[in-house]
Amino acid sequence: MGAALILPLGPQNVFVMNQGLHRQYPLMTAAICTLSDIVLIYAGVFGGSALLHQSEWLLRLVTWGGVAFLLWYGWGALRMAFSGDIQLAAAAVVKPGRWRILVALLAVTWLNPHVYLDTFVVLGSLGGQLPQEARRWFALGSVTASVLWFFGLALLASWLAPLLNTGRAQRLINLFVGVVMWTIAVKLAWS
Repeated sequence: MGAALILPLGPQNVFVMNQGLHRQYPLMTAAICTLSDIVLIYAGVFGGSALLHQSEWLLRLVTWGGVAFLLWYGWGALRMAFSGDIQLAAAAVVKPGRWRILVALLAVTWLNPHVYLDTFVVLGSLGGQLPQEARRWFALGSVTASVLWFFGLALLASWLAPLLNTGRAQRLINLFVGVVMWTIAVKLAWS
């Protein structure tokens, strides 16, 4: 279940993939995503889900905040897809520093309401129904999926960077990301 929720392309996965493609601290990015997921998964499975389900307005706030965030993120990707000025990692572009990447990553992770829906609502609801011992294994399985996914995505993107750092590939990636973000936003709005 953890793998099913983490694998779909979302803002966090896109950020990890881009850091790998640009070869800018991909392992640090994967590690921060993994640590964040560990905190969120354990919080959701061991009590956070109950908090979110007790407050209808908080659940609506998280949902509509997620819709707005995904529409904004998708708009940025679509704008880049149709822009005439695609910046490639191989080009002489000023690379952001480690702290700037860290702040952006934390924002993409912790300000993305969709991550709370996945970890608190879905995983938390399912894991919270299990007996205590099974709950630990459920959380560990979800965390293992997170570790494998984020590090695999970062390393694979770094490895494929020479193939994907072309203007055409970047346009297609951004177009795909924009469509996926808007699709998720629509699904959130109608749920």
